[in-house]
Amino acid sequence: MKKVLIANRGEIALRVIRACKELGIKSVAVYSKADVDALHVYYADEAVCIGLAPSSESYLKPDRIIAAAEVTDSDAIHPGYGFLAENAVFSAICADHGIKFIGPSPETIAVMGDKSRAKDQMKSAGVPVVPGSDGVVPTLDHGRALAKSMGYPVMIKASAGGGGRGMRAVMDADDFERQFHAAQAEAAGAFGNPDVYLEKLIQKPRHIEIQVMGDGRGTALHYGERECSVQRRHQKLLEEAPSVAVDSDLRALMGAAAVAGAESVNYEGAGTVEFLLDADQNFYFMEMNTRIQVEHPVTEEVTGQDLVEQQILVAMGEQLPNEGVKMDGHAIECRINAEDPAKNFRPAPGKINEFHQPGGPGVRVDTHVYNGYTIPPHYDSMIAKLITHGPTRERAIRRMLRALDEFVLEGIPTTIPFHKELLQHPAFISGEIDTHFVERQMLPQD
Repeated sequence: MKKVLIANRGEIALRVIRACKELGIKSVAVYSKADVDALHVYYADEAVCIGLAPSSESYLKPDRIIAAAEVTDSDAIHPGYGFLAENAVFSAICADHGIKFIGPSPETIAVMGDKSRAKDQMKSAGVPVVPGSDGVVPTLDHGRALAKSMGYPVMIKASAGGGGRGMRAVMDADDFERQFHAAQAEAAGAFGNPDVYLEKLIQKPRHIEIQVMGDGRGTALHYGERECSVQRRHQKLLEEAPSVAVDSDLRALMGAAAVAGAESVNYEGAGTVEFLLDADQNFYFMEMNTRIQVEHPVTEEVTGQDLVEQQILVAMGEQLPNEGVKMDGHAIECRINAEDPAKNFRPAPGKINEFHQPGGPGVRVDTHVYNGYTIPPHYDSMIAKLITHGPTRERAIRRMLRALDEFVLEGIPTTIPFHKELLQHPAFISGEIDTHFVERQMLPQD
């Protein structure tokens, strides 16, 4: 592999460019007209404009990305996360043009991207799954009957969904019809597919995910877990590794389940198997993300592994590490978003008038912004990831608070004040969190 085109933008594009440089591989950036002044454009060896500002006219255009790869003689494409990263059709198009897609096969992406099929696949691999429908729920009456047999509360989910869209919690039978139709409508609007399925709602669950890496030939390994329960409307705000709720025995069980699931689909590259963990330490498969995750740095910090580099090496045919991966210390990641927490986390694009990032021992900042940079309104509002690592969770928290105090980002509102409040909340400090912790204990109730 001599040249990699990065089909993405922002901090993940920079992250991949840096990995390529350290491996001695040339990099190609693609960019929209809104990103002409973006850092990934400057840091890559080559850059190609692929369209107008809206992602539908640039970063979501497979034909333009393939054309950019061909004109620059790129022999591989790294999709990053978001955009086309979990698009089976794009993966197949890359293969048809003789370009290596740094990620799983189209078949694997298709199976794991359909939540009903993914659940069936995991069940066949012996992975625990949440009790629920056997695939898509075909009719309202079928859903009602199934919900009654499982017992309320239940969760209706979009079959092709993600990011919390097309999900509805139903607490009793009287509300089922309304929520069923609402979930279908939202799923159709967000994904072009109205299909939904049904699951038993796990009360006050933790969101625990296992980082895996597969060689595409039936072998995979895991890198331990990440705690991702600090969320708002199913969107992660803070992640950490390891989880205070997972001991070595449970880690071994969850890791083995994640590896079995990955190996069952001949998984290639970096992926994440996401579980719900209940109060009795029962865990259930939720979904698999067939790409590198936003929160991969916390795993890198506690394992000492470069996951993006390993993605690329696996795509080049290199073998996975022979020895098991060990976790050392504790790492926390705060997502710094250009949002106003005081106004219901409303996105706040605009110009950064002053920018100074924190430093010191155990502090890492992954960002694509700089002093004077104008954040465009067309893309995700995350502008930086602040990661701290310490020998204990307490030290990692204190280090994060120190780093947040040092972080100067003026001209726009950000989530920095929210994270300061979160990290000093007694329930967070004690580790008593679940997926509804933020909405229940930190945000005003409607």
